Amino acid sequence: MKEYVTACIDGSAISASVCDTAAWASARLGAPLKFIHVLEKPVGPAVEDLSGTIGLGSREHLLEELIALDEQRGKLAIEHGKHILADARERASKLGVEKIDTEQRHGGLLESLTEYEESTRLFIIGRLGAGHDGQLLSIGSQVENLVRGIHTPILVAVDDFLAPENFLIAYDGSETANKAIERVAASPLLKEIDGHIVTVGADNDDNRQRLQSAAKILRDTGHQVETHLLQGEVVPVLENFQKSHNIQLKVMGAYGHSRIREFFVGSNTSKMISSSPVPLLLLR
Repeated sequence: MKEYVTACIDGSAISASVCDTAAWASARLGAPLKFIHVLEKPVGPAVEDLSGTIGLGSREHLLEELIALDEQRGKLAIEHGKHILADARERASKLGVEKIDTEQRHGGLLESLTEYEESTRLFIIGRLGAGHDGQLLSIGSQVENLVRGIHTPILVAVDDFLAPENFLIAYDGSETANKAIERVAASPLLKEIDGHIVTVGADNDDNRQRLQSAAKILRDTGHQVETHLLQGEVVPVLENFQKSHNIQLKVMGAYGHSRIREFFVGSNTSKMISSSPVPLLLLR
């Protein structure tokens, strides 16, 4: 059963924003919150093959020291992760979240999140990961893999989270875009928040009809939305709309067969996420 809002934290500078974003989502969805911290490198000895490189005999003690250091690093990483989770729990609790679980895992991040999909309604990840602190317009090295490999909605947090007062849905009438509309309609996450459905395309009857149909689905479920049919290049138009309307959250369907699809393939996924100054909700 999909129950949790699951937030991935790693102790990087953006972890505080991930916590705040997750607490907001937990309250909006009425869902319990789970923080996970994934140790991706082995925490035990990982120098089995060094003996041939270092040599035995008089230098055997070097191998033993390396093993001891590796074990110590593993213990410190585990302890550090526990502190990260404890801090996240405390922060979310102060923000009013009552049910909070924490887990520390070993293995790959994508593998771990895949195992959580059955119990997760929404994943929260940070645009920057450990090792990327201070890098503007950059994303963690694994964000693209997560977006490709996870079918549960993903909310990408950015610095300095503020509870959004409005949102934008990039809509092109494709099957993926329609599924995104249906997902938003079925969720309380964005109810009672001003919404804008934006299509970038020709000003014709087909596009206007598709826009109105999408708006009706959302309005019938209690969402407040306006429609906009604009012309130009997709990404610049969406960015300009976001700036001119002070949009505080963007919603997009990823990996559809559409005009927007090209911006979710290869390095363009990173470009789209890294250029967004506001949280980005990605729907498969």
